[in-house]
Amino acid sequence: MIESLLPNVKWDNMWEATVETLYMTAVSVAATFFLGILLGLLLFLTSKGNMWENKLINSIVAAFVNIFRSIPFIILIILLIPFTTFLVGSMFGAKAALPALIIGAAPFYARMVEIALREIDKGVIEAAKAMGAKTSTIIFKVLLAESMPALVSGITVTAIALVGYTAMAGVIGAGGLGNLAYMEGFQRNHNDVTVVSTILILIIVFVIQFIGDFVTSKIDKR
Repeated sequence: MIESLLPNVKWDNMWEATVETLYMTAVSVAATFFLGILLGLLLFLTSKGNMWENKLINSIVAAFVNIFRSIPFIILIILLIPFTTFLVGSMFGAKAALPALIIGAAPFYARMVEIALREIDKGVIEAAKAMGAKTSTIIFKVLLAESMPALVSGITVTAIALVGYTAMAGVIGAGGLGNLAYMEGFQRNHNDVTVVSTILILIIVFVIQFIGDFVTSKIDKR
């Protein structure tokens, strides 16, 4: 029955493409979470009136974030081909997509981190300072702890965007469901391959959203 409805779908290829999409998404989300928090903390802490106030560093980090956040992803992939080839040894395959995915998503998430940190009640930070808390304690026990629900919500949104980025990366040979939908579905006019690839991408997105909402609800103490 399934074979007659989906005659062009090769399930081994579909499974392999799904694993590649999950691999690209998982690695890039983990790296984006780490780098985005670092960049967001730098933006927040070096801004006016905060602990590490430094206009020069703040301007440099802000410029980096704004530039890479503004470049359309498909153009970013092309611009990073020399860097990707140097780093990975190839411009094709799931690993080759990772530099562009991370560099494209980390600045986007960094702004979300900065916004989350700005929403923390300054009184809580001042109280921690008055009690003699070290800078590291304020960062981990106050800033990150208080903003964690927003940080998880932000990385959920970013992860869903990254699933879309992997589909775009697939168009230029990065593998995954996007590559399968384009090469096997669109170019060969196999609509059933495109439909199944799209459904699997949607399932991945729904699962990410569910996990993000569940984790946020568990850690949000408000």
